[in-house]
Amino acid sequence: MNVVPAQNPGQGTSGQRPDGSRRHGVVVGVDGSEQSLRAAHWAAAEANRRQLPLTVVTAYSLPAFAASSMDGGYALMDESALRQGSEKVIDQAKEFLRDYPGEVEYTIESGDPAGVLLDYSQEAEVLVVGSRGRGGFLGRLLGSVSAALPAHAKCPTVVVPLKFSCQESNAVTTATGAIPIITPDASASESASESPRRSDDRRPVVAGVDGSDYGRVAALVAAREASERGTTLRIVCALPPLGATLVWIPTHVEDGQAVEELREKLEAGRRWLHSHYPNLHIDAEVIDGTAVDVLVEETRHAQLTVLGTRGRGGFAGMLLGSTSQGVLHHAEGPLMVVPEKKDRRLADRPEFGPVLGE
Repeated sequence: MNVVPAQNPGQGTSGQRPDGSRRHGVVVGVDGSEQSLRAAHWAAAEANRRQLPLTVVTAYSLPAFAASSMDGGYALMDESALRQGSEKVIDQAKEFLRDYPGEVEYTIESGDPAGVLLDYSQEAEVLVVGSRGRGGFLGRLLGSVSAALPAHAKCPTVVVPLKFSCQESNAVTTATGAIPIITPDASASESASESPRRSDDRRPVVAGVDGSDYGRVAALVAAREASERGTTLRIVCALPPLGATLVWIPTHVEDGQAVEELREKLEAGRRWLHSHYPNLHIDAEVIDGTAVDVLVEETRHAQLTVLGTRGRGGFAGMLLGSTSQGVLHHAEGPLMVVPEKKDRRLADRPEFGPVLGE
């Protein structure tokens, strides 16, 4: 394991590495909880798969009552104790990843944990956190500012649930399971230099769509993820029962014909994705049930579930609104939230048939 000295994310002449990737690679926030170690587990596997550096970050902030105290000596003592606690968190992460063969950077930052991670997201390929924590990262993320990272991060955010476990055979054993270390076949010298590498996990990558451009961009990211992982992409659209709220539904559910139109639009979207990823096997399905229930069920069978940050009130409202707790607390697999961004491939979507949401 190569440990790189910590550095401030706001410093440096460029956020890009020589290979074009962002400087921090895969960033994971840790706080000493088992949930954050699960996140570190997934992040290490992802950094290895993508052949990118792994950046492990913890952060502490001085309590307001101490920072504003007239007793400067007390404030300094309190900050010293917080710093020592953060050092223990990093030492735990180092021990946890002691057998990891890739490049790792461990960093302790002073500041609001969510704000620190948002800063790192500007130069990261992907940001990873656990679904709960000790009150630092996750007490904030799943509390009053639960939308902070998914809504404002500059790179995709992956939330790893406590139920996450590795299904790889070639792995390094850790306290919470096995980190897949994907080693290319030495006899295949040409494929050995490919990046990213493919794993043995054949479960599908799932994309939740709702008829918005946010959902379509997320589906494109999911298609890339599935293609790089060498597995199937599954795109799903939830169809709540008639008695449930229909605010987010991309069509009016009045009769069988309307449902059939919804399936036709989803199939057109599947063809569009396939045109950009012709070697990828893509399945598409309209599923009866609320958006939350459908998504949670999909996470049980997917190696990764991908969603956009905003949409028509279903998946978006689920993630950034009042029902976000239900999804993040009950998901059984990693959930990737893709930030808002433009993609020129959206322009040719109408060429493949009726568009979901219109």
